[in-house]
Amino acid sequence: MMKLFTQRAFYLTILGACLTTFTFAQTRLAGTITDASTKDGLAGVSLAIKGKVAGTITDTKGKFSLTTSVPTPFTVIVSSVGYQTQQLVVTSSRSELNVALTEQISIGQEVIVSASRTEEELLKSPVSVEKLDIRALQNAPTPSVYDALSNLKGVDMATQGVLFKSVNMRGFGSTGNPRTVQLIDGMDNSAPGLNFPTDNIVGIPDLDLASVEVLAGAASALYGPNAIQGLILMNSKSPFDFQGLSANVKAGVMSASNRDVKNTGYYDASIRYAKAFNNKLAFKVNFSYITAKDWQATNYDNLNLGGNPDPNRGIGTALNYDGTNTYGDEFTANLKSVGQTLVNNKLLPAAALGLLPSVNISRTGFQERDLVDYNTKSIKFNGAVHYRLSNKVELIGQLNYGLGTTVYTASGRYSLRDFTLTQGKIELRGDNFTLRAYTTQERSGKSYTAGLTAIGMNSAIKDNNTWYGEYVGAYAQAAGAGQSADAAQLTARAFADRNRPAPGTDAYNMLLDTYRSKPISQGGGGFQDKSNLYHLDATYNLKNQIRFAEVLVGGNLRRYVLASEGTLFADNVDGRTGSINIDEYGAFAQVAKSFLGDHLKLTASGRYDKNQNFDGQFTPRLSAVGTFGEQNIRVSYQTGFRIPTTQNQYINLLTPQARLIGGLPEFDTRFNLSTAYTLQSVQAAGAVLNSTSKDPATLNTAIAQITASVTAGVTAQVQAAVAAGQLPAANAAAAIAAGVAATLPGAISANAASLVGKLAFDAGVNALTPYQARKFQPERVVSYELGYRGTLAKRLFVDAYGYISRYTNFLGTVTLVKPTAAYAPGLDVRTGVFGATNQRDAFSRPANNTETISTSGFGLGLTYQLNKGYSLMGNISNNNLDNFKATNEVQFANFNTPKYRYNLTFSKRPTSGSKIGYSLNAKHQDEFIWQGFAAPSDQTKPFYTNSIVPAINNLDAQVSYKVSPIRSIVRLGATNLFGNPYIQAYGSPSIGSTYYVSITFDELMNR
Repeated sequence: MMKLFTQRAFYLTILGACLTTFTFAQTRLAGTITDASTKDGLAGVSLAIKGKVAGTITDTKGKFSLTTSVPTPFTVIVSSVGYQTQQLVVTSSRSELNVALTEQISIGQEVIVSASRTEEELLKSPVSVEKLDIRALQNAPTPSVYDALSNLKGVDMATQGVLFKSVNMRGFGSTGNPRTVQLIDGMDNSAPGLNFPTDNIVGIPDLDLASVEVLAGAASALYGPNAIQGLILMNSKSPFDFQGLSANVKAGVMSASNRDVKNTGYYDASIRYAKAFNNKLAFKVNFSYITAKDWQATNYDNLNLGGNPDPNRGIGTALNYDGTNTYGDEFTANLKSVGQTLVNNKLLPAAALGLLPSVNISRTGFQERDLVDYNTKSIKFNGAVHYRLSNKVELIGQLNYGLGTTVYTASGRYSLRDFTLTQGKIELRGDNFTLRAYTTQERSGKSYTAGLTAIGMNSAIKDNNTWYGEYVGAYAQAAGAGQSADAAQLTARAFADRNRPAPGTDAYNMLLDTYRSKPISQGGGGFQDKSNLYHLDATYNLKNQIRFAEVLVGGNLRRYVLASEGTLFADNVDGRTGSINIDEYGAFAQVAKSFLGDHLKLTASGRYDKNQNFDGQFTPRLSAVGTFGEQNIRVSYQTGFRIPTTQNQYINLLTPQARLIGGLPEFDTRFNLSTAYTLQSVQAAGAVLNSTSKDPATLNTAIAQITASVTAGVTAQVQAAVAAGQLPAANAAAAIAAGVAATLPGAISANAASLVGKLAFDAGVNALTPYQARKFQPERVVSYELGYRGTLAKRLFVDAYGYISRYTNFLGTVTLVKPTAAYAPGLDVRTGVFGATNQRDAFSRPANNTETISTSGFGLGLTYQLNKGYSLMGNISNNNLDNFKATNEVQFANFNTPKYRYNLTFSKRPTSGSKIGYSLNAKHQDEFIWQGFAAPSDQTKPFYTNSIVPAINNLDAQVSYKVSPIRSIVRLGATNLFGNPYIQAYGSPSIGSTYYVSITFDELMNR
């Protein structure tokens, strides 16, 4: 009975609450919103009740009606992109609102949420933030949102394809950057298995994008792990505020001189529809499709240095050639060593050994253009249903789906084919809280690594032992017939490669399809990633409970489920038969308080995060903002951290250069890394070996050893002759001297060189230092920033900052070399580190640098707003690596950032009095060295000496025309008008020019 009573009481309470809701006094508002200049009705203007979720928008004639149970008096906020926002107080006697909006001229008044997770003016933000609203996105001289981001102050872009552009900030740039966090409607856009934000491959459709906020610097105090260098917050359009039908069709030509076909088509189409019912229920659906022939990577420089950049292996190409964008040529062997093995196995006459030089020869590889799928495409779907449970609470269900094909750059090049990312969320959002649960489901489709595919194809054509055996035999025969060394090398390669199918033939295509489909674990290049992410987070604003300060609290739970069938992760070893689970949790609090009549605002934030594989991390942030009219000065102390990515923890992937392994202790045991050596140790030992072999003292030592050996041998013979009575004892000394004099020259001639080599190898081996793994930890940063924002005469907006950062436990990469065989017979097995690739294994794993790393930089942005929609903008940013010391753990900083970059933009947007808009953007970035792509296969060669990203100078342009009768805007644009292909990351494709025309239809168009 008690249970039944309790249930009845519960349902009666709910019913009573509902009846009470419906019996509240209803206030009906109606009116028209017009343009103050043209007097025309404005469609799509947002009317929102301040502090509530209730609101509506105007129809195509500018009219609206809104019925609400919010008790009067209340405030209605009237806003539209490009117009000054108005706030109107509604009393019980006021039900008609006719408002004339004026064009917004003053700048810097935009509202942002990324800096403090609460709404605040951009001018008063405590940290560096950039914002692109709908108006800025529409007038940007770029074909996509991600292209527009590259024009912002402090943003560096690394383009790997038409649809893949990695956003980097404040140094340590990379392709697939795990140091920044991208959130789309509050959902992390990173692929849980591949670890990088998926950008425009499967991201938000441009047509549904309402705004982008870019926060540069450490943001972990509010956003948790990995927001160590920045945050990108993307918000889609609410179906309540942006209703009706929108569509966009874009077509153009992509042009680059390094491609197989210089000029190819580019096509982009999208459609959006949204509808609201009675201000309670609303939905939206989006669909977009992009297809193009991607940019091509055609850098054929030799990573092993030297020779012509010739993947076809003509005269002048280095024998040990490892082309940047050729794959399968990473395997090398010494010609003399192979010949010795053949002689030992009686497969080559001993006399032929003298014809063979002691040089390393690499196998013939395949060009990237013949291996990867450049048929880029992207299919994106987005749908959401919004339901307002009350004036204060809104329930949202959302599904984002994307399928894409592109090429991605990591330590090598990956062809992502039919890659999909699905995100689904349920969110309960109130005026003072958010509760969100979402999942990210990653499926790699038919994706594969170009390098491993090429190796598999080479092995299928001919295994390495057979290929090198044929090469050596053909070389010896050609050299014996009198051919020059260069000619004999060409003859030998042609003979060993005689069974290779030519690219484009049926035989080649069949071979390619076989090995890009075959899993890595079976000798192919295909990987099967089916990793998932499950996330729950909540924030609560205590504004209704605490009045003396702004207090915000929140937290999250997260689980990664890694599943790759052993093709990417170590999820099929040590008894694991399924997935790998990684759990994280975190919580934060923020307190803000204004003083001195709102002239000073102090904010303190703090967050604690824990990952099951690492110690907990606490990240505080302190900031102060002084406001004096339109002038704002800010100072902040920021901290951030980066938990090693899922790949950093559990990757187990064999690539052409090395086996990539995780940094967790389980890998030390699995691969017995105590018998390995860091690359730095190997290079230092190699230097000792090289210098010792050339040191005259080594030859003297060798001669002394040979002399002692010869003397001992002759002495023994003479003493035996004396003992047998064959030689008088008085003649023994003379006989010994004569015997040594006669034997020693020949002994030295025959043995000195090999003994010098033995002594040099002994010296090198003794210089090797065994690898000792250190504790694997999250990376941390502490940053100090000083900034200024202000407007002068309501037209000139100035935004400047300077920062200093200190990194500890910096996450870099350590390369290990583990010998598996001796370099030559009679030598210690450790000498294999100096030999060919078949005598050693190479490993690459994440590791923490033991030294503190210092960086610094500044940025300055100026925007001058003119009348009639004209504006002039310019920005410059600087990033410096002030202090980096290579250690045994981390040799390279991978800073990968130009010292200076700047943008200059002149634009005019369409206004109520003008239908024409245009924009011109000139940009420059300095030359810099890129570290991290495709280390040389010859470990004795220096790394990253020729991996230069040249300086870039570009001009982009766009002109638009508003066709009001059909509510459309026609745009004509071009990027890279100079037409010179350029790269933004070493090993990635050359980016040419894009010329495009588009038409956008928007039922709510009034901008």
